[in-house]
Amino acid sequence: MIEPHLPLIWAGIIGTAVALYVVLDGFDLGIGVLFPFAKDDNERSQMMASIAPFWDGNETWLVMGGVGLLVAFPPAYAVIMPAFYLPVIVMVLALVFRGVAFEFREVGGHKTLWSIAFAAGSTVAGFCQGVILGALIQGIRVERGAFAGGPFDWATPFALVCGLGVVAGYALLGATWLVMKTEGPVAERARAHARLLLVVVLVFMAVVSIWTPLSIPRIFERWFSLPNFFYLSPVPLLTALTAYVGWRALEKNRDTAPFVASIGLFLLGYAGLAISCFPYLVPPSLTIWQTAAAPASQAFMLIGTAILLPLILAYTAYVYWVFRGKVKPGGSYH
Repeated sequence: MIEPHLPLIWAGIIGTAVALYVVLDGFDLGIGVLFPFAKDDNERSQMMASIAPFWDGNETWLVMGGVGLLVAFPPAYAVIMPAFYLPVIVMVLALVFRGVAFEFREVGGHKTLWSIAFAAGSTVAGFCQGVILGALIQGIRVERGAFAGGPFDWATPFALVCGLGVVAGYALLGATWLVMKTEGPVAERARAHARLLLVVVLVFMAVVSIWTPLSIPRIFERWFSLPNFFYLSPVPLLTALTAYVGWRALEKNRDTAPFVASIGLFLLGYAGLAISCFPYLVPPSLTIWQTAAAPASQAFMLIGTAILLPLILAYTAYVYWVFRGKVKPGGSYH
């Protein structure tokens, strides 16, 4: 019988959608974060051309993650949204602002103003996502199944550090994407940025990895009790190895390996957070089973997802295959 496993299946689907969003939309948000460091508008146009075929589709995964949470775990959605109304609204507005700037920069004139809007929207959206993540890890106050905190409970030092860490991580993804997808001065400058950002991201990962177990007992117990410590020790070891591989690839002027290593760092960090929080969907009180929708609802939605998800994945793979070349300084693919 599949019914007892539906919450786990849906948690896996939502987790996968969020991971795909963070990686895929992460690099094009990172392009916006790096926008102010380009030499001129021609370089910025080349940077935007490298993500033009992809950025709209990348945001599909954010929608899927949010809608999946609503339909599969409605009690969790009803707690999480009131807890993060302000950062969620600011994030959505930043994404809208960024999308408008992307479309109008080339056709609406005032390139400098639209470039500022694109950079600001990308940076603010990434920061808000990190703040939401950090506040969720620290936990949401719940009483009788409803949010019982205040409108600014999310504004903690830990959440703000996570916000800055996510911005740095997205910038790393963007820099390594430019290394892989562009030529000329843009690629060389991106390689230099990627070296610095790799160090910055590792510092943020170390700070978060130390801060969370020291301040949250349940996470300390998860990672440092025996035999968990031995089972989970490969995660930080693989993180260090992946960072080393990424650094060496940048030093050896490889094009693709740094981007793959950056994705690996994100996925390992994501896995670490999942290990810390599972099975809580609303830490520290509501699990995926406590917040699951009726089995009939989850089963019905699973049928539609089983049909649409392969189509979305196929379309995404096709687009990335068609535009697999590098972007020349003029802004065209080859």
